[in-house]
Amino acid sequence: MPELPEVETTRRGIAPHLVGQQVVHVAVREARLRWPVPGALARELPGQTLHAVERRGKYLLLRADTGTVILHLGMSGSLRLVLSGTPAGKHEHVDISLGNGQCLRLTDPRRFGSLHWTRADPLRHPLLADLGPEPLSKEFTGTCLHARAQGRKLSVKQFLMDSHTVVGVGNIYASEALFLAGIDPRRAAGRIAAPRYERLVQAIKTVLAASIKQGGTTLRDFSGGDGKPGYFKQHLRVYGREGEPCTSCGQSIRLIRQGQRASYLCTQCQR
Repeated sequence: MPELPEVETTRRGIAPHLVGQQVVHVAVREARLRWPVPGALARELPGQTLHAVERRGKYLLLRADTGTVILHLGMSGSLRLVLSGTPAGKHEHVDISLGNGQCLRLTDPRRFGSLHWTRADPLRHPLLADLGPEPLSKEFTGTCLHARAQGRKLSVKQFLMDSHTVVGVGNIYASEALFLAGIDPRRAAGRIAAPRYERLVQAIKTVLAASIKQGGTTLRDFSGGDGKPGYFKQHLRVYGREGEPCTSCGQSIRLIRQGQRASYLCTQCQR
């Protein structure tokens, strides 16, 4: 599943091609995504200018004159720019054609993504209204995270992956940040001291920023390429490295299961 760095890389890749462009046509070939694509999108978006491409968590926001497109890539979705009129393949469900002759095309083989149109404040939309803070924002601090953890018995990794705690810290980046902070992912969230949460917040920011920076090297692929920002090419310290030596101490990385998700840790370095 695309995580926050991949979605941010997508945003940066498509924004220069979309901002300031007028939408001339919207083609919805398959409306049956995770939720049905609203008919109002194809009726109301054409003729409007796109003013900004933003991100909230793992959602992309395309802001137009009188409303906002809210887009989620789901588990298999991707966006790419093609020339308007380019024949669509089997899983290429939605086209947003622009005045510059380009077309933003949504591909989603598993159809777990979603596409919405709202005339109201998008940040008040039910999908976005209750999300936690952005992990790279000034509002996301160790003090904030420690306060949210008080009394929580669930594991710190599951706590981090809850979008009400903080948005966009998925399975890979939670594992990586906990390793960098030296925290065992099985430890109860409410039993971690404030100074350790300060280190964890810094680790999350470091891991995400590094991944976004590395994803930036594939921005050229969004125009005429496959539209995918090279997922998971970042240098991983623990994720997916079961049985390999820890980069810090040499002990074998261990794989465990938490909430039906894979977790990786070094039992020597993480306490």
